[in-house]
Amino acid sequence: MSRVKRGTVTKKRHKRLLKKCKGFWGLRKNVFTRAKETLLRAMASAFKGRKLRKRDMRSLFVTRINAAAKLNKVSYSVFMHGLKMANVQLDRKMLSQLAICEPGIFAKLVGLAKN
Repeated sequence: MSRVKRGTVTKKRHKRLLKKCKGFWGLRKNVFTRAKETLLRAMASAFKGRKLRKRDMRSLFVTRINAAAKLNKVSYSVFMHGLKMANVQLDRKMLSQLAICEPGIFAKLVGLAKN
């Protein structure tokens, strides 16, 4: 049985991981074990951050819609309930865009929601 040297495979794996750790501070960028630990935490934080960004954006949309609805003398909850009753299928992102870019159309939607 011939001998198999695995150094190249390990080196490739290490290099691939260390390449992802470029820019980290201290030993975290060039010592494999430290880099691996840090990268695992960084990836977990990135995953969490992507979920939080969605939450933050939805909150921003609600704030914008609320401000625009208040200008049209109706509360956010009444406005959203009215849209649901009127069977308007617009999500909060589109409503916030309308509130910013097309205030006239948004006012018509508020009128629709009031009826």
